[in-house]
Amino acid sequence: MKMIMNTWYAGALTTLFERLVALGDRIPASLIALMARASVATVFWKSGQTKVDGWHVTSSAVQLFEYEYDLPLIPPEWAAHMAAGAEHLFPMLLIIGLASRLSALALLVMTLVIQTLVYPEAWSVHLLWATALVYIIARGPGVLSLDHLLKPARS
Repeated sequence: MKMIMNTWYAGALTTLFERLVALGDRIPASLIALMARASVATVFWKSGQTKVDGWHVTSSAVQLFEYEYDLPLIPPEWAAHMAAGAEHLFPMLLIIGLASRLSALALLVMTLVIQTLVYPEAWSVHLLWATALVYIIARGPGVLSLDHLLKPARS
């Protein structure tokens, strides 16, 4: 009787697992792409917002690049303006799904710079960002994007 019960449990677990896999297979790739775009865009947008006051880069943002971030070869004023601009432009493009692969590539480069030069101990967070960005670069933004709407029809 015990062996019959163990066999029944094993069969039930296998069936449950197969159903969960089938359910996962039904998740549209476009939904995953949209989630990847929105999650990374939100992180970078919020970071960009901390660097500006209205249309102006704050002096505290410049000081961050001068004392804490200390990027080589780029003056702190330039770095602060470039980062603030990129952290607003590319997330907006990702959200609407326009030039998505290019935007994801730009944010991936920023992520790699942040990882190697600014916060190397935060690799687990940066790996999450990079994973979402690489997905967008590799698979595109999905059907819920302007890129998809503007794509010429292929025969």
